[in-house]
Amino acid sequence: MEIQRNGFKRESYILSVDVGTTSIRCHIFDKEAQIRGSCTTKVNLLYPEPGLVELDPEELWRGFVKVVNGAVQDSGLQMRQMETLGISTQRGTFTTWDRKTGVPFHNFISWQDLRAVELVRSWNNSCTMKAIHGVMMALHFLSKNKRFQAASLIVFSTQHVTFRLAWALRHWKQLSEAVAEGTCCFGTIDTWLLYKLTKGLVHATDYSNASATGMFDSYQLCWSEFLCCLVSLPLSILPKVLNTGLGFGMADQQAAMFGECCFDIGDVKITMGTGTFMNINTGSKPHTSVAGLYPVVGWKIGPEVVYLAEGNAADTGTAIKWAQELELFSDVRETDAMANSVANSDGVCFVPSFSGLQAPLNDPKACASFMGLKPSTTKSHLVRAILESVAFRNKQLYETMLRETHIPIRKIRADGGICTNDFVMQLTADLFGRKVARPTQHEMSCLGAAFVAGLEVGFWKSQEELKKLQRTDRVFLPRNLYRMGDGGTEGEYTPILQRWEQALKRSMNWYGNP
Repeated sequence: MEIQRNGFKRESYILSVDVGTTSIRCHIFDKEAQIRGSCTTKVNLLYPEPGLVELDPEELWRGFVKVVNGAVQDSGLQMRQMETLGISTQRGTFTTWDRKTGVPFHNFISWQDLRAVELVRSWNNSCTMKAIHGVMMALHFLSKNKRFQAASLIVFSTQHVTFRLAWALRHWKQLSEAVAEGTCCFGTIDTWLLYKLTKGLVHATDYSNASATGMFDSYQLCWSEFLCCLVSLPLSILPKVLNTGLGFGMADQQAAMFGECCFDIGDVKITMGTGTFMNINTGSKPHTSVAGLYPVVGWKIGPEVVYLAEGNAADTGTAIKWAQELELFSDVRETDAMANSVANSDGVCFVPSFSGLQAPLNDPKACASFMGLKPSTTKSHLVRAILESVAFRNKQLYETMLRETHIPIRKIRADGGICTNDFVMQLTADLFGRKVARPTQHEMSCLGAAFVAGLEVGFWKSQEELKKLQRTDRVFLPRNLYRMGDGGTEGEYTPILQRWEQALKRSMNWYGNP
């Protein structure tokens, strides 16, 4: 696409920013979806107390502005050549601010934050929840509607905004007073950035971000009045929900799905970054889960709504970064060679649960652990055990997805920083018994946000055009040594998996009451 100025034609480009858990990056894409300029800055995570994870809202905004200006400078282009801006953000991280002054009441509370874990536990064990489960079981028995069955098994999680926001309203008097006065705004990162970009004129989010908060009814496509009333969350502070693309904001996992061109039912995307997120396209209907998969809106563009079913493991990249800080290795690129330098992990198992265990086990009180350590254990054995745990959690999520959705898998694509590790990618393909493709560009969230924003302004014309721009670095084929039917395993990894599953069980409820 070209912009015409004073009779001269000037090529235009798409700016796209991805605000992740550990970094903010901006890329400038041309018509061929090639990167013409980039800039990255670190996200400074704050840990005021054990289990608490925060971000400074103003520092995040300054980082956002920095990478946008830096990417334009890096490209050698001019800001007026930027056709539009796409934004992808981490989900479930929120703050609140004064509607009049725009000043935040507190730091962003990260999706990794565990301050509400006791509140979540008390609700999950409450008589109210037992009553809701009982009513939903009765409704399922009478109607055979799977939505009621899922509701009868639902458990709350700290990863969703719901109870972290409820905690904030209970503990911070200034915040509850602002709610009573009608001067409080709530927002996830996309909402905060849009508010700042429009100088306070727009208080909005999009369907993909809203659906990942835990406060949104993905079936009715609106904020859940029932849930908000249940846990005393004021609807008045919540942002307006816009179609994906209209505000140029999009949730990171849904953006990665769009960037991978997973537009068809049965397409699967695995993003291995700070956490692992596995999504399957379920089409025009939200998936009703009984094992912890979460139905989210993938995107709503015009009248079309595409839903995804999602499972996640919270501590993929976190575990690898932790191992690096312990000096198990100096460069992440060494880990593939280290894992392959030993025949096995020497019986060592690693449980990657710094933030608890998610689907299908759903235990926020699980601990991270090494088990099976011996005098013969080396750094290479420890590194191999960590990388194996990433692939093992992938297998758990994949098998849960197969059991739950009954949707034939069309393709599987993997992205995120960890997908550059050949050991993890090959073992994942082996355990799945299916080929897994790795794209040339690994940061798919940024590309997906660019695609959505570009479609909105006509920079690209259709999803079919986007598919033609897709590039694959390598396809990992399953080795027959580990394959047995559809997704089964045999050979050397059967006892290793069994031992690892035992380690999982021993790590569960570690932080529970004695």
